[in-house]
Amino acid sequence: MTPGIDRPKAAVVAIDLHRGHLDMSVATMPTAPEVAERVIAANERLFAWCRGAGIPIVHVVTRYRDAEEIRANPFWRGRAEDPAATRKNVLRHNLMGMPGCTVMPRLQRPSDWVVDSKKRYDCFLGTDLDVALRTHGIDTLLITGVNTNSCVLATTAAANVRDYAVIVVSDCVDTMDGPALHDAALACIRTAFGWVMDTEAVMAKMAAARTAQ
Repeated sequence: MTPGIDRPKAAVVAIDLHRGHLDMSVATMPTAPEVAERVIAANERLFAWCRGAGIPIVHVVTRYRDAEEIRANPFWRGRAEDPAATRKNVLRHNLMGMPGCTVMPRLQRPSDWVVDSKKRYDCFLGTDLDVALRTHGIDTLLITGVNTNSCVLATTAAANVRDYAVIVVSDCVDTMDGPALHDAALACIRTAFGWVMDTEAVMAKMAAARTAQ
């Protein structure tokens, strides 16, 4: 399937597919509405196929106890003070109890795993994601979600240095920061950290790997 992984055992790591980015009625750091709908539809399709193929879906969701957990990051404090920044609402984003902290209903099923303690862009930092993956023998990650140029990029790099095989599903990721930064992030990923494939290619690769086992 990929160099070094003859018999991959995959999981989807779905990053921040929550209402705080994708539900325009409650989002505190929204993508564009058309981006949200496109990302939701693409992930819905991929997840349906993966569930049928026995590939687990791991939702990783940002959730803060209070604004002080956010303010501890100096750059984020700077974004909050810039009214022109796309991330100016960072200090009131996904605080515990807010509706934005929940996965979009179309994308979650009871069988999915949930890691809801993410505080920073890297989904491994301070969460039990690595333990959950390792204890289930996962060696290949299918990365989806928001935002391509922050959480997706940081998590892909973090997975790479932990020696996971990483595939970013290109039609299942996007960003609130615009297409140029989306494209730049994918270029960085395919150059140094992992493979970039669309859903059709991912399904074909995973199906071929299952047949070969």
